[in-house]
Amino acid sequence: MKAIGYTQSLPIHNHAALNDIELPQPIATGRDLLVKISAIAVNPVDYKIRQNVAPADGNNKVLGWDAVGEVVATGESVTQFNPGDKVYYAGDLSRQGSNAEYQLVDERIVGSKPKSLSDAEAAALPLTAITAWELLFEHLSLQQQKPEDNSRSDEVILVVGAAGGVGSILLQLASTLSGATIIATASRESSRNWVKKLGAHYVVDHTQPLPAQIEALGIGQLTHVASLNSTESYFEHYIDLLAPFGKIALIDDPDTLDIAKIKPKSLSLHWEFMFARSMFHAKDMDEQSRLLNRVADLVDQGHIQTTAGKNLGTINAANLRAAHAELESGRSIGKIVLQGF
Repeated sequence: MKAIGYTQSLPIHNHAALNDIELPQPIATGRDLLVKISAIAVNPVDYKIRQNVAPADGNNKVLGWDAVGEVVATGESVTQFNPGDKVYYAGDLSRQGSNAEYQLVDERIVGSKPKSLSDAEAAALPLTAITAWELLFEHLSLQQQKPEDNSRSDEVILVVGAAGGVGSILLQLASTLSGATIIATASRESSRNWVKKLGAHYVVDHTQPLPAQIEALGIGQLTHVASLNSTESYFEHYIDLLAPFGKIALIDDPDTLDIAKIKPKSLSLHWEFMFARSMFHAKDMDEQSRLLNRVADLVDQGHIQTTAGKNLGTINAANLRAAHAELESGRSIGKIVLQGF
């Protein structure tokens, strides 16, 4: 089968950073599905792994943790899916990724693809939707309500890095399933318009000091922070802005955080990592399947839109190198998707 892999960690401008390769087609056993990949999305985790994890013994490592495809075979213990089913998923960080024509994936972390989206549009959603859902409703414990309930709660959430992949779905989930007041950070006009479109009630400029801008809104103290990038830079601002017993959830990798500073306000700090359930075979691993099915329903009901920002064409090494380069620049809006081999 066709695949894209790498044998050594190289800068993305190096032609050998990602290569077109051929690999044996895998065989489904146990609770695995064999999925024929039709579309993928690219995430920061892809380039971070490429930069920092060199494959052992010159073997090819295949990246990719967002996929849409068709189930073509099932392991003997599979109960939820059948050949012919269209599925979407983020996969498992400890296994070969979705940058290949075929992939094995445990059925417990797979959802049925939203029927109203194209394959490329759906590929933009799984990893970020799981991350955003777990962050909002499991870590931050934001109060959930039905999409048709337009009542407002007393919760105020700041979303830092709101125009990126996770932020783009997080804003929609928070707007659709909670009554919280949502403050998003963005600086460029394009990103400000994007986050407003996706559900932000207020937008502040992250290139300027946050406290004065947020206090000027006159909406009271923050109760929650979703810190999607630059946590180390804003951490003390979060502490100042949050009400006592407020919650901070982050997804990035700050070098240092002085967590003793959150004690006086009895704040809580949560680290979201959506691969935790699959990597450690958590007892509730199938929560991700249910979550993805819930998101698909919200999409098909018209409450959630795709966060695909740019389609770079066919799934091959050249286009994936371009996708990595754009993500590494830090200026991508929404998700980068590719489709077909």
